Order: sequence, then structure tokens, then C-alpha cells
Amino acid sequence: MFDSTIPFGEPELMRASSFRQYLPHRDGDSACAAVCPKLAALSPSLMADLGQGATREQRTEPLDVLAACVRHAQPVTVHLQCGEHAVPLTLFPHERLLHCPISIDLLLAQREPDPQVIHIEPALLAAPTEAAWHRGRPGPFAIADLCFHPLGAILWDMALHGGRRELLPEISGAAVYRVSHGLDLGDVAMSGTLLSAVYRLRREPCRLRDIATWPGFDRERAMRLLNGLYLQSGLIVSRSHPDAVRDSWFAALGSR
Repeated sequence: MFDSTIPFGEPELMRASSFRQYLPHRDGDSACAAVCPKLAALSPSLMADLGQGATREQRTEPLDVLAACVRHAQPVTVHLQCGEHAVPLTLFPHERLLHCPISIDLLLAQREPDPQVIHIEPALLAAPTEAAWHRGRPGPFAIADLCFHPLGAILWDMALHGGRRELLPEISGAAVYRVSHGLDLGDVAMSGTLLSAVYRLRREPCRLRDIATWPGFDRERAMRLLNGLYLQSGLIVSRSHPDAVRDSWFAALGSR
């Protein structure tokens, strides 16, 4: 039996059905209520981004919402429904950290059904640097709390294995992709084919359909790789490259 008043951060979690009862009700789509809370503390740009996403079902997927929060660099708490329970994830984009009150392996193992976004609000926890300062620990990230995890590693796993099987809207369309030489993947575990693809994308710009033909890849895995690289801030998207312009022309001709 789970108590609906369990303090935030405890290992026991509120049931998602009980959590939803405390949310402000809005007319229209329930998904819109999840991603567009009337909270002035959220930046207007983030509110606009999430609001636009609410009109398309896929934009309420966890990866889409987390990508928007990272892109706007605002600490937020995203409540996910994982099974029967509501799990609060707190993102600290500047510190590149994520707080999760349950085992991160348990969270990432939740595939069927895929986690769904219930609600978004300003971060419910202090930034890690402030927390460490108040406890008198030296160093910016000297945090003993095992609930903190490298944000990049979590986003990478969700991109490669989560529910989203298409490109994120920000990088979709006619484009050519390349990996920045300054990309740091120290927190990310990669297989041989993924690592080979990253090295190749560092050397030459490629289209999605080209990546999909590489050994160990198909179209879905290529899109997941590009999503993961984008969320590591290491993907360069060129829409002015001759190959991208040519694809755009052919797409326009085919739509007539």
C-alpha cells in the first residue's frame, strides 16, 4: 500500500492515479495539461516549446520533453508514469546531472508499457552545487546522494532504447549530419558499430539514408543514433549542404 503523501525523494512512490488527482484540470487534451502547466516559473520559451509539442502526440514522449528541457537549460522536474507509479525526474542541464529517487536501472528497464509524461514543473530540488555547498562538501559535484546520475548517459540510453523510433523534430527533414570533434562521450557506453559510426561522422557529413546502410544499422537505429548524439550536444545539422538541398528539392517535387 503506497501512501499518497510520501515525501518527495523517498524510495516509495505515489501511485500515478493518485498523483493525477492533484493536478490542475484543464479543458481539452490531457496531454496538453501535462506539458503546459500554468506556472510562471517556467521560462516562456520552454512553455512555448512544450506547448507546440502538445499538439502532436509524439511530443509528449519522455525523450521529446527531456530534450526540450535540456535545450532551454532550465532545471525542471518531469513526472513520469512508470507502471502504476509516478516517478519524478529532476534535470539540471547546466550541471549535466539527473536526480531519480529509484534505481536508474529499474527506470531504464521500463519498456512495456513505455513511461509517459504526467506533469512538468520547476525543479523541486536545489541545484547540486547549492546542495553540496549547504552540506559543506568541497567541490562543485562532491555529492554523496546516489540518486544523482550523469544526464548524458541517461539521455543516451533513452535515445537508443526508449519509445521514440523517429528523429526528434529539431533534427528531422532534409539534412546532412556530422559529429563535432569536441564531443565528449566519457559517460556513454558504446558498442563497436556505434563507435565506428561516430568516428565516421567525425570525418564526413552523411545523410540519414546513408547511415542506415552502414554495417549493424537500419533506418531506426540510424535515427536513434542521431537523436542520442543531438542530446549530447555533439551533432551538427546542415540544411545548406548540397546533398541536403538536393534532397529538399526532390522532396518538394514529389509532393506536387
